[in-house]
Amino acid sequence: MCGIVGYVGHRDAVEFLLKGLRRLEYRGYDSAGVAMIDSGGQLVVAKQAGRIQRLESLLAQEPIAGTTGIAHTRWATHGAATSVNAHPHIGGDGVLALVHNGVIDNCEAIRQRLASEGYGFRSQTDTEVIAHLIAACLAERRVEGDLAAQDYRPLVSAVQAALAQLQGTYGLAVIFRQWPEVMLAARLGSPLIVGVGSGEHFVASDASPLVGHTDRIVYLADHELALITADSLRVVHRDQGRVQPSVHVLEVDAGDVGLGGYAHYMLKEIFEQPESVRNAMRG
Repeated sequence: MCGIVGYVGHRDAVEFLLKGLRRLEYRGYDSAGVAMIDSGGQLVVAKQAGRIQRLESLLAQEPIAGTTGIAHTRWATHGAATSVNAHPHIGGDGVLALVHNGVIDNCEAIRQRLASEGYGFRSQTDTEVIAHLIAACLAERRVEGDLAAQDYRPLVSAVQAALAQLQGTYGLAVIFRQWPEVMLAARLGSPLIVGVGSGEHFVASDASPLVGHTDRIVYLADHELALITADSLRVVHRDQGRVQPSVHVLEVDAGDVGLGGYAHYMLKEIFEQPESVRNAMRG
């Protein structure tokens, strides 16, 4: 777990994603990666163990481009610090890519069940378990015949069904091969912010990557799921249904990048203590 950034809009996402990862370096990490839906509608993933420079070098040699993408810096929890364990992770046969902060306590039980159903695992991570679980829930809805382009209700339902099976904490963002114009983001115990732009939206685990791109942000609450396109943001709560997101003004300038929206590091540490305690109590 470490840093998340995401983009949905009308311009190439790579520059924002890489700069966003750079702004999250202060959190520490051991690997980095990006996933995008390219112009041909393919889901493309690039990731490397080590510093962000290695990922940038890989992308310079094998460029990818697209207007929907996610990226992540990882600090190893489940599994060693390797390129295979780095995020993003693929679900199913490449139907989705996912990045995740947090720890899933029951991941091994879910892994064993999915493996018995034919899902193959490449990594040691709990994040890949989430990716395959969402893919499995999507597959169930395909059998039922209720997945259609531009109708995102079954898509939201599938992700909610997967999240309901998880025990632990998560802040995650998912993109889908069949729906290149949409991203889903969800939070339980791990911070996640949506930045509201003009014809574009951003996702980040703290405010640093958003500075200079937008000053309008939405803090996702626990058990909230955001359905994000370039031009729309819808938020659904597990118990309350659809809710109206509260848009806050981000009062941070470029010199404050790394503070996560707080006035100084001491204040940041003070306000993050309750979250740290809650996460520790969750295990």
